[in-house]
Amino acid sequence: MRVAVIGAGIVGVTTTYELAADGHEVEVFERRGTVAEETSFANAGVLAPGYVTPWAAPGMPAKVLRHLLTRHAPVRFGGMPGPALMGWLWRWWRACHPDTYGPNRRAMHALAHYSRERLADLQHTLHLEYEQAQGLLVLLRTPRDVAGARGSLKLLAELGVDFHLVDAARCRQIEPGLDAATPLHAGVHLAQDGVGNCRQFAMLMRAEAQRLGARFRFHHTVRGIDAGSRTPVLRFAEHAQQDMPGPEQTQPFDAVVLCAAMGALPLLGRLGVKLPMQPVYGYSLTAPLRIVEGHPDFGPRAALMDEKYKIAISRLGQRVRVAGSAELGGAPGQWSKAPMDTLYKVLHDWFPGATHLAQAQRWKGARPMLPDGPPVLGASGQAGVWLNLGHGSSGWALSCGSARVLADQLAGRTPAIDTTRLALERLR
Repeated sequence: MRVAVIGAGIVGVTTTYELAADGHEVEVFERRGTVAEETSFANAGVLAPGYVTPWAAPGMPAKVLRHLLTRHAPVRFGGMPGPALMGWLWRWWRACHPDTYGPNRRAMHALAHYSRERLADLQHTLHLEYEQAQGLLVLLRTPRDVAGARGSLKLLAELGVDFHLVDAARCRQIEPGLDAATPLHAGVHLAQDGVGNCRQFAMLMRAEAQRLGARFRFHHTVRGIDAGSRTPVLRFAEHAQQDMPGPEQTQPFDAVVLCAAMGALPLLGRLGVKLPMQPVYGYSLTAPLRIVEGHPDFGPRAALMDEKYKIAISRLGQRVRVAGSAELGGAPGQWSKAPMDTLYKVLHDWFPGATHLAQAQRWKGARPMLPDGPPVLGASGQAGVWLNLGHGSSGWALSCGSARVLADQLAGRTPAIDTTRLALERLR
């Protein structure tokens, strides 16, 4: 089949590879100049299937309201909510009911576990080398943090996740660079989880997909999909610069797969497909690690999560990335000072002086989130148009599994996991 993939983030690139590996003739349309230039550019990089759960969970609305009143709130509003965001929040609130949360949690965990297996298979068979480190340590500053984490620990146990609740002394053995002056009560150690450079992996997968014959069309903006005929027709324009599009072109395909995150909404809207997806903005800073002779453990060894502030600290080669925040509303180019202040605070609390902050790279990305949690994988309801969308803050953790599921669905095969809660029908 001739298949068009729209979007070349981590989800689009892995999908392209899986489709090309199945023998399809694949063309990728991406408005940027290379892969992983937007949401996949500088995410936390944490790979922890047990912590991939719906944001819509019992008790979460009350937690969000409490967070809004704190200085270093992990959840913020970037402006006054408009009608679309208010509708999304209403659906999110309803999805926090236990009867909805339970099935969605199981679906996301199954997909995350499958995705980690697929990632390991690809890494082994393709001999992929990229920045990664094994181990995740969730830092619990106070006894109150430990008490608040009991529900998560119970969930990890129910899911069969290998973890250990350890005391502060053991935390400092696992991560010797932790600052002794910052209070630490306990931690949750997940030795099988870790961190990986999402953008590097995307670059490697692009090369592998091209080796299989996939064609990438960068600086191409898709303007519409005509799905009324026997096969979908793509309408697109090439542009040398973002504000200088060329004439519109058309090209028919046997199938079109939308992996364009928030960019998919206007295309779906013209097809009459409504998807309640909203951007939840995340922030990160990435700085070179300071090399101090005689102190090899000056910075983090692998991945950490500050449970109080919901901030991740990741070791990526000779750099440190600090990432987090969930900002509702606002705009991609509209920066808020408060989330960045929190990132700097958490880095200073645990690893003061460990990085060259004068060389730090800042990033803000729009994470495409559906109100109930799981992504949408499969048919759109329009002939020949398929969806791989809505992974939220877990795009990296879910990408390889989502790509394989989508490729199996497009080929008419039964996926390796149950996709009932991943279908578009659940949102109608």
